[in-house]
Amino acid sequence: MTAVLRRAEAAMAAAGVNALLLGPGADLRYLTGYHALPLERLTLLVARADGRHTLVVPRLERPRAEDAGLPGDVAVADFAETDDPYRLVSAALDGSGPSPRLAVGDRLWSAFLLGLQATFPGASWTAASTVTRELRMRKTPEEVAALRRAGQAIDRVHTAVPELLRTGRTEAEVGRDIAERIVAEGHEAVNFVIVAFGPNGASPHHETGARILEEGDAVVVDIGGTLGGYCSDCTRNYVVGAAPDGYAQAHRALEEAQRAAVDAAGPGVTAAAVDAAARDTLEEAGYGRWFVHRTGHGIGLEEHEEPYIVAGNDLVLEPGMAFSIEPGVYLPGRYGMRIEDIVVVTPDGCERLNTLDRDLVRVSA
Repeated sequence: MTAVLRRAEAAMAAAGVNALLLGPGADLRYLTGYHALPLERLTLLVARADGRHTLVVPRLERPRAEDAGLPGDVAVADFAETDDPYRLVSAALDGSGPSPRLAVGDRLWSAFLLGLQATFPGASWTAASTVTRELRMRKTPEEVAALRRAGQAIDRVHTAVPELLRTGRTEAEVGRDIAERIVAEGHEAVNFVIVAFGPNGASPHHETGARILEEGDAVVVDIGGTLGGYCSDCTRNYVVGAAPDGYAQAHRALEEAQRAAVDAAGPGVTAAAVDAAARDTLEEAGYGRWFVHRTGHGIGLEEHEEPYIVAGNDLVLEPGMAFSIEPGVYLPGRYGMRIEDIVVVTPDGCERLNTLDRDLVRVSA
């Protein structure tokens, strides 16, 4: 973690930022290893460009913070229930001048941001992601290995899905079984389980519910969790009995679109170009209007982070960048489908971290 803090200090200096102010979340974990609880009491890392770092925590949280193995150059300052935590933040920023440039965590609660702004009326403010995105977006070999392990685990969960898809069961019942498998395969947390039967599959973020599985249903299963601190995310498609009219043809086009995007991904290519590879393939096959979301999102400590694989994003991909490639086709009232793998950019292309077959899986009714 100390090496990460040195990189953060250099990035702050380059961006003209005096300090990062980070609450509970992935940025705090990335810099310190501390998985802080999001409480109504302030928890805030004050990471300074000059190398003086302080973690402000409620006194009852100090043991958890110290047990997290904080870097040695991060001091801990705690406050009691009736103390003003912003006085500790002010002390941690002592010497930064009357008009510091402060980068505040993107997901810090507004109540805390308002308290900070009242404490530092002369400061100028920016989003912490202007600094941290450049650090987190390029994964180290160790991070890629962690993502690979998570991908392999979620692949194993998908191999068990066909045995769970029995007519008469509800989406919720299947979803609960899948959640148990996610944990059984080593994840410490289940981040999401989307199980969509029949026409529900046309809603990309369908909330798994009470619909009963019937013969002839197409099924979308999009699942992910956290294993070793890093996220998994994979989507596959199933049909129970005979596929609906036109479904197999659309799925073949989707396979081609996903393959085209994976083939396009590599160093020197823009995120927008990867999105276009999938989108153009589906457009040529006649399904373009039914592809209603971006092609992918970055992944790491969070299931959605930079880089985003979307039209208009001219970010040039570099080795170590990891993201999903997940084109979809959604026909309202009929069915939907999505094929999603996590890939990481390599010096000469990209590596799929999900190796499970992408073909349509047919399940006997």
